[in-house]
Order: sequence, then C-alpha cells, then structure tokens
Amino acid sequence: MNITGRCHCGELEFSAVVDPEKAMICHCADCQVLSASAFRTVVVTELDGLTFTKGKPKEYVKIAQSGNHRAQGFCEHCGTGIYASAVGDEPKIYNLRIGAIEQRHALPPKRQIWSSAALKWLPSIKDLPSFDKGPI
Repeated sequence: MNITGRCHCGELEFSAVVDPEKAMICHCADCQVLSASAFRTVVVTELDGLTFTKGKPKEYVKIAQSGNHRAQGFCEHCGTGIYASAVGDEPKIYNLRIGAIEQRHALPPKRQIWSSAALKWLPSIKDLPSFDKGPI
C-alpha cells in the first residue's frame, strides 16, 4: 500500500510502501513515554520503501526496554515522531508512526506487542462516555 505522511508543522513530508498486515500496537514503556500516551500504533516499511519528500528527520539513539539500540526519527521543529528503527539492522526496517500517515484510517492494527507492559486500565476505556467532539 502506498502511503504519504507529514509531521504536525509540515516541515517533514514522506511517502512509503507499507504492508497493512504489519500495522500494530506497541505497549512497551518506551512507546508509552515517547508518544505520551497509553500505547503507540506503527506500521512497518523497509529502507527502500521510505522516501522523505520534504525535509530530513532528526534522529537520536536510545536503549529501548528490549535492550536494543533504537533510532528515533522526528521533526526537529515540532517534535512529531515519524519512525523508530533498530540501529545496525540489515535489512533496515522502520516502524512508521500511524498517526503521522494521511491514510491512517486504512491501517487498523493487526496485532499487539509488548502486551505485558500494557497499562492495566486500558481494557476499561470501552465503557467510558464518548463524544464526537469536545464535550463542551
């Protein structure tokens, strides 16, 4: 599937080829902190499947909960996370942030990873009141 995406401020734009079957939710502690949310949704693409059409992401490398070194690619202007990738992977793959993809509605997660780190209250949100927009 061909996709396009961008950061929040528009300084970074990209296109990629992804397999919708490789869309997933990650519950690891790193994804919780880096997304400032309960989990992060990603879809996998390979190095030759990702092209930045505007701008270049800034990267920093960290040691993930798994113990692996992970490069985090993001917009240096607005901070939007675009991808994570294992350092030294061959072939190189990227976990693209589904929230930065224009076609995100067409990429429902097919699996969950790091479920052992999932926030325990997460299953209960289905019972919360729901509003189409802000409640006020």
